[in-house]
Order: sequence, then structure tokens, then C-alpha cells
Amino acid sequence: MTEKAQMKIAFIGLGRMGGPMAGHLAAAGHNVTVVEPNLDTLTRWCQSHEGVSAPSAGAAAGDAEVVITSLPADAQLQTVAEGPEGILNNLPSGGVWVDHTTASVKISRTLAVDANTRDLGFIDAPVSGGVDGATRGTLAIMAGGTTTDVDRVRPLLECYAKRISHMGDAGTGQLTKMTNQICVVGIGQALAEGLDFAETAGLDLEKVVEVMLSGASASWQMDNRWQAMANSDYEFGFATELMRKDIGLCLTEARRSGVGLPVTALVDQFLSDVEALGGKRWDWCSLMERQRGARRS
Repeated sequence: MTEKAQMKIAFIGLGRMGGPMAGHLAAAGHNVTVVEPNLDTLTRWCQSHEGVSAPSAGAAAGDAEVVITSLPADAQLQTVAEGPEGILNNLPSGGVWVDHTTASVKISRTLAVDANTRDLGFIDAPVSGGVDGATRGTLAIMAGGTTTDVDRVRPLLECYAKRISHMGDAGTGQLTKMTNQICVVGIGQALAEGLDFAETAGLDLEKVVEVMLSGASASWQMDNRWQAMANSDYEFGFATELMRKDIGLCLTEARRSGVGLPVTALVDQFLSDVEALGGKRWDWCSLMERQRGARRS
């Protein structure tokens, strides 16, 4: 990468998704300053990427061109946004804030308005592809914001995304992610039921999946999660509690718009059962464990 192409970036949140994403930016030659409350996580990232850290979002944003956030939910997003040490009061005029948090439409649109009054850009840009996609740099990004702002940061997002889709104005990225999650959780539960059915019938699951991946039931979820489901291996990936948070956003928005989501609501109940089994931090494909338990009870 040429010197001219380098940008100064503040990256807030080095969790399972944010850490690899920030790593891709550093590897591409960008000047990345990171903020992360977990000291062990922060230290490991800085050692791995020869990076620098800042004590707060505002401190990191103070001389940045672009701020990127990857946080758990609305509450954390609001915390880094406002106040003397917040992004909005420290990012220099003309800067752009890209938010990869899966958050509510309401907060995304509010932050976009607040940013605009300060001559800043804001893009709600939730992602799909999970930890695997973040690690491999193959995420799909659903962006809501102005064309000018999206085009400006596109070269940065290409460091860790295979597909970047501009969906419309502020909030449309979140609405698209909600649509994705509605479809994904239904597929995940169907996969758990199908695998449980095949397992109970004494079929060879590897052969069953091999056949199905060539047919109409094929999905990313099947290809990437069937082995974990078969082996009860859930200590990785996208946590059940975070998927429940995402589903909660979908159900809230659906109630506001008058759309019924009966299957999504049912899967939310099933994921609550997984949490009761001790699976809050398991990957949410642990729906399979609840499915097996329901059969045995």
C-alpha cells in the first residue's frame, strides 16, 4: 500500500469480530489506534499487530480520519458516542464513523443525525459471516448512509469484507441485518431438527450432509456448522446471548411495523432454553443441544 493510501483509523472494540477486523486494517498498512476495555485482549492485539492503544474512544478519535466501532449492543454504542470523551465530540470535522455493531434502527438514525450536525459522516454497517468471516476477511457488510461516505470508506472495508452493499440511508443497514438474522435463525433451527432426525435414524451424518449440500436444502449454516452440532462443540463463534440480543431487535422492529415473526419468536424461546442449559456463551448452533434434550426428555 502506498503512503498516500494510508489512513488514520480509530478502532473501538476488539472482541471476536472486532479484533480480526482491526488486524486486517493494520496488516494493510493503515495507522490503527485501538480501544478495548479488556486489558488482556488489548495487550494481545497490540503485541500481535504492533499496534497502539488509547484510553478512550474520544482519545483515539481525536486525530483520526475514520472511526470504526464493533460493540455488543446499543448501550455500549451510546457510551462511546456521547460526552467529553465520546466520538461525536472528538472526531475532527469531515471524519466518518463506521459502526459495525448490530444495533437498533433508532440509535443508528439518532447517531446519524447527531453526526451530521457536527459535519461528520455516520454509516450503520452491520456484518454477516461470523468470526470465520472476520478472520478470513470475507464478511458481507450491509451499509446505511450517504453514497459519499460509503464510497470514501469502501477501500477500508474491503480489507475485511468480500461484499459491501450500500442499502440506502441511515438505518437501512440495520434493517437488512435484521432480515438476515430472521432468516438465519429459522435455518439454524431447521438444521438442528434435521440432523437430530437423521442421527436418531442411525444415518451417517457426514453422508447425509454431503448429499444435502448438493441439493435444495444447502446453506452456509449447514456447510459451516453441521460438524459442531454433530459433535456438541460450541466453544466458539457467535454467542447464544448475542443472537438473542439480535432477535430481540428484530422482534421490536417487527412489532413497530406490524409484521408477525412467529418462527423467530419461537427460536428465541429455544435459545432461552439453551441459556438455561449453561450455553450463554456457546455458539448459537447449540440449538442442537436443546433439540437433543427435548427428544430425550
